[in-house]
Amino acid sequence: MKFPDALDQLSADGMARRVYGEPYQTPGGVTVIPVARVAGRGKPGEDTKLARFTIAPVGVFVVRGDRASWVAAVDVNRIALIGVITGLLSAVIGSLAVLRRPPWPEITLGRSTGFGD
Repeated sequence: MKFPDALDQLSADGMARRVYGEPYQTPGGVTVIPVARVAGRGKPGEDTKLARFTIAPVGVFVVRGDRASWVAAVDVNRIALIGVITGLLSAVIGSLAVLRRPPWPEITLGRSTGFGD
């Protein structure tokens, strides 16, 4: 059984959370099947103006000969956001620590009465 025939046997469920794209073959004979995640609200048959859906890539199945492997899609924006938030959080915590108790010596001038205090 070929891949397009196997995909035709899958049920077309309107409430599915994963969507498998059309498989295509590269010139090297590798079959690639894209996978996406669908999230949103709305039901099949309802007014499409009220339905809100988002589609995000999840990854691809790569089939070489008789072996299949999964290659996940990496969201580089999310990784960069984690780095920025980590840096901001460490700067805030460091600033609060310095403001509460500075690392430099405490120099205060006391009031002297002049009688050998």
